[in-house]
Amino acid sequence: MKQGNHDLPDTGARLSSAEHTRLSLIQAGLKLFGEKGYDGTTTREIASAAGANIGSISYHFGGKEGLRAACADHIVELVGGIAGSALDVPSEATGQLDPVAARAILMRVLETMTGFIAARPEAGLIVKFVLRELAHPTVALDRIYDGVFAPVHTRLCQVWEAATGRPAESDETKLTVFTLIGQLVYFRIASEAVQRRMGWSDIGSREAAAITAIASSNLEAILTAQTRDKDTKS
Repeated sequence: MKQGNHDLPDTGARLSSAEHTRLSLIQAGLKLFGEKGYDGTTTREIASAAGANIGSISYHFGGKEGLRAACADHIVELVGGIAGSALDVPSEATGQLDPVAARAILMRVLETMTGFIAARPEAGLIVKFVLRELAHPTVALDRIYDGVFAPVHTRLCQVWEAATGRPAESDETKLTVFTLIGQLVYFRIASEAVQRRMGWSDIGSREAAAITAIASSNLEAILTAQTRDKDTKS
């Protein structure tokens, strides 16, 4: 396999040559745009990293701008799919969840997202790309925010309301959910520091399980505290 393709996700199906090239270019775009920025990355560098002909960028995406948009859409599809499978409850049914079921969903989402963010190599490319967009917003950030950030955060807030009785759209709930997400992202952003301090050579499934155990305890403590406070006030 050519350089740049080692982080290709397992799609569960054999890709055609064109599909493989397209996905390789997206992976290369995620990596280079995240590391060097859009303006600092050339199409020749992207094509070389993907092991593809430089003309394939125009063929598949219409140019570098189209590739950046495709990178954003790839993030929406991948992260949205992972989070959606963990949430696994229609939005209209969220209000019917009992607290026990809602807590179980929150725990499942935390475990699933920890495994992805902390241990999957592609998550590193995604986080770098998103951090670059957050620092220098473009239309790519709009696509990511509207496609996955806002809807997933909204759904999590709704499940949080079902679990604790705290209003989904309150500042407290929204900030609490951001805090829960942030602790997971930290292990990707600061993975080098975490590995050094922990004496880990890598963050794989065993290490991700250790992170999940602590994050789950944190989640349980917050849920218990917020539910207790609500019961006391009522």
